[in-house]
Amino acid sequence: MFYLTEVEDHIRVEPRLFSLPTKEAVEQQLNESYVGKVTKELGYAVSVISVDSVEEGVIIPGDGAPFYKSRFKLLIWKPELHELVYGIISEITTFGAFMQIGPAQGMIHISQTMEDYVSLSKTGTLSGKASKRNLAKGDECMARVVAISYKSGEPKIGLTMRQPGLGKLDWITDDKKKKEQAIKAAAKKAEKSEKGAAKGGKK
Repeated sequence: MFYLTEVEDHIRVEPRLFSLPTKEAVEQQLNESYVGKVTKELGYAVSVISVDSVEEGVIIPGDGAPFYKSRFKLLIWKPELHELVYGIISEITTFGAFMQIGPAQGMIHISQTMEDYVSLSKTGTLSGKASKRNLAKGDECMARVVAISYKSGEPKIGLTMRQPGLGKLDWITDDKKKKEQAIKAAAKKAEKSEKGAAKGGKK
């Protein structure tokens, strides 16, 4: 999920940026130090939205670069457990699929791709034995975050599509149509049954 967050930090500005006005130098340093980085606390830093305040610089003995206490706003993306996410399949493997979600990739184990026995086909897609459904690179999907691990620095995100309303967008549309058709058929059957009962009552 994307968030706009306010951060306060002491920013070390590299000497090569001394020719810039202080606020510009701090902003450029923030873009280099934060954007594209990921931490457990903030998640993925996507963009520096604004630099709201910069205090006077402080130089620490032995370090030629000044530190500026600054307050700034960041656009971040942080995965949350049980969150619904939209993404595009970026890679198919023998053990599942990888899905691009925002600035990160999530992994869908082959057993979590659909309610079916799934295997890797010769065409490089994941295929359901009974449903005949296929999952391929480039497919648009909805999934749910079921696991997040920060052990290796960049988070490993586990996803599932084995829940109602999840999966390839085409599957979701098909399931919705089938459900609507089943409701209409049940309604017609009930109406027919009521008419039959009414005719029987008249006799």
